[in-house]
Amino acid sequence: MEVKRTIVLGASTNASRYSNMAVKKLLKHGHEVVPVGIKKGEIEGIKIIAADAVMDGVDTITVYLGPQKQTQYYDYIKELHPKRVIFNPGTINHDFMEQLEKEGIEVVNACTLVMLSANTY
Repeated sequence: MEVKRTIVLGASTNASRYSNMAVKKLLKHGHEVVPVGIKKGEIEGIKIIAADAVMDGVDTITVYLGPQKQTQYYDYIKELHPKRVIFNPGTINHDFMEQLEKEGIEVVNACTLVMLSANTY
């Protein structure tokens, strides 16, 4: 299995949030996870960081923010130049998706949790 460095955008310490579940499930599947969010805290011992951390080798960014909250992250996501961006249910943003595709970034309209369960991540 290929380990994929994944940013979970909109990470939350609240265990009932899908972003929190995604961090845990990604870790369980052996992926390197970088939780990015507004509120400080940690998930499974990994600190949630702000969206200003520069890093290389990002395979996937999985989005857990509604379209109206994504705007402030457009440049950040493009600068990281991930291989793909997954828009989970409730996060679909056609304008931004088109921008990413023009940048050569694969856009996926799917649920990260389902992808992991079905071994299609």
